[in-house]
Amino acid sequence: MKIVIASGKGGTGKTTVATNLATVFASKNFPASYCDCDVEAPNGHIFLKPEIEHSRIFCQSVPQVNHELCDGCGDCSKICRFSAIVVIRRKVLTFPELCHSCGGCSLVCPLKAIEEVNREVGIVETGTAGKIKYVAGKLNIGEASAVQLIRKVKNELDENGISVIDAPPGTSCPVIETMRGGDYVLLVTEPTPFGLNDLRLAVETVRKLEMPLSVVINRSDIGDSGVETYCRDEGIEVIARIPYSRDIAEAYSKGSMLVNQIPNQLELYSVLADRLMERVSSSVAV
Repeated sequence: MKIVIASGKGGTGKTTVATNLATVFASKNFPASYCDCDVEAPNGHIFLKPEIEHSRIFCQSVPQVNHELCDGCGDCSKICRFSAIVVIRRKVLTFPELCHSCGGCSLVCPLKAIEEVNREVGIVETGTAGKIKYVAGKLNIGEASAVQLIRKVKNELDENGISVIDAPPGTSCPVIETMRGGDYVLLVTEPTPFGLNDLRLAVETVRKLEMPLSVVINRSDIGDSGVETYCRDEGIEVIARIPYSRDIAEAYSKGSMLVNQIPNQLELYSVLADRLMERVSSSVAV
């Protein structure tokens, strides 16, 4: 069972919800995993404080051109949608940072002048945080694409048990890759005009993927009623509301788990976890 925690924008409390949910699932004796797919800025470790058992370099395949064999025909450039390989005046130039490792350029080269070589783009970490299996990726600074690293991180998850997958913010390719293969999407938002605007985009993305979803409104007692009205009009369940609290802000600033520090937060997340189990079970059954 894979639950993706996502948001249309950063700063809504997505990682807070994801880490606390994983902690509650583990406390209920479910085999629980936390997967940090926000590989450009992973921060789940700040709260879960895992013991890292394995850290492996992740490489992707990029083209390397043998210029002695190449005649500059341009077939490789024509097939690349990302301009990772281009031909200018019969001279081939490669841009590894743009490569998506599809292998198309080497396949179409009539002279077999292109081979694929490995290029380091990040690392994959696995470990444990108490009863929780911890998986995270870290993309090297300056890399343009996180998709393949996210895919590798997700492959580390067990098929059994409950996996809480912390997605990157936004609605771009890394988010879509994170959602793909999940069973349910929980969107975390805030009751502000910015929150509503980005929630609309996130909902549209999830619906394009034909995945079931519900919404958590963080800091629910500030801002305006726009998010509530939108969810009601769209038939989207607001599965939980988390009021603003100074205690929450203080615990967050210290990197503490809310469910371990604040009694009413343990109750809130326990109810949220039970509701999610019901929603996911019913959606999977359908």
